[in-house]
Amino acid sequence: MALPELAVEILADHQVRQQQWRDRHGWKSAGIVYVFGTRSDTVPSAEVIRRQFRDVVAQARIAGSWTPRDLRHTFVSIMSERGASVELIADLVGHKDIATTWIVYRHQLRPVITKGADLMDAALQEEHLDPQGTFRLPKQGSLFGSPLASAKGSRPSRA
Repeated sequence: MALPELAVEILADHQVRQQQWRDRHGWKSAGIVYVFGTRSDTVPSAEVIRRQFRDVVAQARIAGSWTPRDLRHTFVSIMSERGASVELIADLVGHKDIATTWIVYRHQLRPVITKGADLMDAALQEEHLDPQGTFRLPKQGSLFGSPLASAKGSRPSRA
């Protein structure tokens, strides 16, 4: 797995300190090397990870109720805010299908969702700003050449 250099340095340092702690306390290693392992260097249970995470959050005096899952959502938010495509995010979080990414992280995919609104804002501004920067609707009652009802109460006919 690819990680930012800072994360690799922090995790490598943690792994060394963890092994030193095990050695000082006489814990035998199972020979499997995990960054976040148990005292005997085996895979911890999900509950142990959640408890340890809560302890770290409390020690860091971070307000609120945080879970390891929140880190994943934060990661997706950061990637999305920095312009990563939904396909890249799906790959990074291990989804086989981008539909899963859309469903699970729809609230974190802000730039992707707001892109359409931003594009329309830009188009409307380009098309309908006067030299003073004031937005003006066209007098004939149309935007971009598409007919809009110009008389009050009238509606386009349905074909």
